[in-house]
Amino acid sequence: MKFSGQTIFDNTPVEITLTNDRVQSISEVTSVDSNAWIAPALVDIQVNGFAGFDLNVATVTAADVCAMVYALWRVGTGFLCPTVVTASFESICNFLRAVVQACETDPMVAHAVLGIHLEGPYISTEDGPRGAHPLEHVKDPDWDEFQRWQDIAEGMIRIVTLAPEKEGAIPFIEKLVKNSIIVALGHTDASVEDIRAAVSAGAKLSTHLGNGAHAVIRRHPNYIWEQLAADELFASLIVDGHHLPPAVVKSMVRAKTLDRCILISDATALADMPPGEYQFAGQPVELTSDRCVRLAGTEYLAGSAIELARGIENSVRFAGITLKEAISLATLQPARLLGVAEDINSIDENSQPNLILFEWNDATCEIDLITTILAGQVVYQRD
Repeated sequence: MKFSGQTIFDNTPVEITLTNDRVQSISEVTSVDSNAWIAPALVDIQVNGFAGFDLNVATVTAADVCAMVYALWRVGTGFLCPTVVTASFESICNFLRAVVQACETDPMVAHAVLGIHLEGPYISTEDGPRGAHPLEHVKDPDWDEFQRWQDIAEGMIRIVTLAPEKEGAIPFIEKLVKNSIIVALGHTDASVEDIRAAVSAGAKLSTHLGNGAHAVIRRHPNYIWEQLAADELFASLIVDGHHLPPAVVKSMVRAKTLDRCILISDATALADMPPGEYQFAGQPVELTSDRCVRLAGTEYLAGSAIELARGIENSVRFAGITLKEAISLATLQPARLLGVAEDINSIDENSQPNLILFEWNDATCEIDLITTILAGQVVYQRD
């Protein structure tokens, strides 16, 4: 079997030959008949669940993790950081064990999981900044506790989202950075001084900037402006049409520049599910017909119900950037943050390529996925 298309970043026409669902060759050709594009497999550094598989329940298993990863391949997300939110010590332990066991039992899942994202419990107790995280489990940073989690995770925790105003947060950040863990600021009510201290200590990322925030805040200064202006910080953005209005997306992308923006889904188990009432992190939430997830009876958002490819489409619509630029925010930039760009973004047979082949409708700004290939193997193919 053969596929052909143009590579997204340099417009090179190539032909991919498959044998038994494995890449045998990738060769440049003079032209292609199809309107397909070839891009690196998408990288999502914040995934709480997908297609009914919830990573943030006490009963999560390795099989659940594997099934969720397989489901993400069907929408072009080849790599991810499974994300655990604020919960009891035991529940977080169970999540970590499930991810480790999934990677031990399935080499392709191990290939896809780039690390674990610990989002909380060291976050703000304030309504709004806390988001959907359960108040009873929010706490101050505890290095001994974190080390116990990292031991259970066998060193797989790669990103920690925390609030820098918490007691002991700055020395905690310094220890994380010393141990090569990416520190993200999020779910925070931090002062300007807190954010500057965190950046000086080595923080590198703002988690879903503009969200996990009060509904009404001081005009300026405030914790959104300060993070937006910090050149040392990448900013992850949920571009689902609910978390950030189009004008805010456009402004943030322009302020941060393409080199410092990362698209995330922040997907929950409700992504790819029908509208209705559900549970997330032990709390009642509702999924509306327009794919908005809110804590039941409130205005507070509780994760998203989209896949990363939809964020790419919306970024083209909202920010006025090109498809190539939007794809970079979901591939090159998260890979740069994690230090794995050379490992996963090459498109040639010698590197056992990780790529997606898709068609792009310029009129509607929609991606139609054809194939996902990881480590040179087809893991999804459209009928």
